[in-house]
Amino acid sequence: MKKRKGAGGESPPPVDPNQGDLFGTSLLPPLRPAPRAASKKAAKASTPAPVGTVDAAPPAAPAAAPVAAAPVVTPAPVAVPPRAERVVLSVGELTRQLKHTVESRFPRVVVRGEVSGFRGANARGHWYFTLKDADASIDTKVWASMAGRLRFALRDGMEVLAEGSVDLYEPQGRYSLIVHRLEPVGEGALALAFEQLKARLAAEGLIGDRRVRLPRPLPFLPRRVGVVTSRTGAALQDFLRVLHSRNPRMGVLLADARVQGEGSAEEVARAIERLGRADVDVIVVTRGGGSVEDLWTFNEERVARAIFASPVPVVSAIGHEIDFTISDFVADWRAPTPSAAAERLSPVLADLELSLATQAGRLRRAMERRVLELRERQGALGARLADPRRAINQQRLHMSEQVEAMMRVLRPAVREHRERLRALHERLQRARPQARLSEQRAHLHKLSRRLAEAARAGVASRRGALAEARLGLERASPTAQVARERMRLAAQHARLVALPRQSLSEARRRFETLSGRLDAMSPLKVMSRGYAVAFRQRDGAVVRSVSDVQVGETLGIKLANNGAQTLGGCEEIEATVTAVKGPVDC
Repeated sequence: MKKRKGAGGESPPPVDPNQGDLFGTSLLPPLRPAPRAASKKAAKASTPAPVGTVDAAPPAAPAAAPVAAAPVVTPAPVAVPPRAERVVLSVGELTRQLKHTVESRFPRVVVRGEVSGFRGANARGHWYFTLKDADASIDTKVWASMAGRLRFALRDGMEVLAEGSVDLYEPQGRYSLIVHRLEPVGEGALALAFEQLKARLAAEGLIGDRRVRLPRPLPFLPRRVGVVTSRTGAALQDFLRVLHSRNPRMGVLLADARVQGEGSAEEVARAIERLGRADVDVIVVTRGGGSVEDLWTFNEERVARAIFASPVPVVSAIGHEIDFTISDFVADWRAPTPSAAAERLSPVLADLELSLATQAGRLRRAMERRVLELRERQGALGARLADPRRAINQQRLHMSEQVEAMMRVLRPAVREHRERLRALHERLQRARPQARLSEQRAHLHKLSRRLAEAARAGVASRRGALAEARLGLERASPTAQVARERMRLAAQHARLVALPRQSLSEARRRFETLSGRLDAMSPLKVMSRGYAVAFRQRDGAVVRSVSDVQVGETLGIKLANNGAQTLGGCEEIEATVTAVKGPVDC
């Protein structure tokens, strides 16, 4: 610091002559030159006399005066001045003098250097780093209030211009630069902040080719359009003029927000969030043209994230066609002007009505053709469908034919056995004379036994043959097939009869379920558990809060008894409001 002050050619500030200097020596000028035997430290400590006069002996005669003239008059002995008392400063006093000198000497400086040792904001939001060049370095501080207003991000190696004041911190005896303004060298702060924010949003996937969410398509005919802009701006008037000239029926919901100045970014972001919760199909963020500083609200990160988080598509219509902002990159669609955004979102109403009429006619004709085709197809399918009664009649006819064929086979056999039995009976009657009856009775019994045995054997053999014949007949008989067809017919008939019953049962169960749910949701069900419904007598309105009644007002309280089916059948109590209390925990 001494070297820079000496190089500047400026004199130090005036100090009290009675106070010691920074090195502990008196500031009074010596009465005469110091002898050569004095120490080098005392010689260096001598300083020029300050402005003003002090009481002291006159200085010695100049060197040019002749020394030989002295013998005539004996000079009076020169009094040796007393040695100045050494002033000892404390560390605090020395530091305070340095602080006063440095801060008063450099109240405002602009320093150019390279950022080094930057670690971001600390817990309180302050920035601490070193500003250096090839020759020296200086500690630099940026308070949180200043750091929050910077448009760009600081990083190591960046060359900046720092404007501020020099400060000396007494407890540590270190001086530093307190920055009041900071800007990058070689490029504007706004341009750097724009590129840094654009790169950060691209890395997070909000913009660029690696977007997390692709741009959403805009609705062809939005029911209501949300607009974020200033109520008094010209951009709103241009947008509404073009929008309503093309489609006067389109609704617009305006969220008023400042579009430039301090705090405008927060207002725009809040307006986008409010419209995102409202019933709008698309949001338009717009304003008129201006300088980069005027449009900077739409380059703020807060606005960009609000646009990306919007649940509905967002159109960015900022400035003129040559103006680009961060909002243009984040939005789902960019319009060069507010009027272009209105043209994109509002198709011409007359064209829509003409197109709708044309499409309605085409749809009507297509439906008529489709109905005719379906009717023809229904007729063809109906012709192909066979009548089940005809099939049943055919099966009955076939069964009767099988029975008739079986009877034709059995009748001759039965007739033959009957004729043979009759012949044998007649022969027996002719061969039974009355005289031989007793003689042949024994023989007859014997023959009878033999006949019985032979008959039994014959019957057994015939029964076996008959069983075999019956088995063969049953195998060849259509009775089994008829029985199977009858069983199949019975099963189909039972299924046909059970189908409507099952449908009726399912419908009944569904009706009972819905009836139970309706009964559970009935207010009478709730009232039967001890609750009541209060309503005003003057207009019959139901009381839902204390704000619906007044003191002295007559109320009707309905209670549901066991047999009440409607509110009209409930019991009613009349009561008068005497006091109204605030909300309490129920």
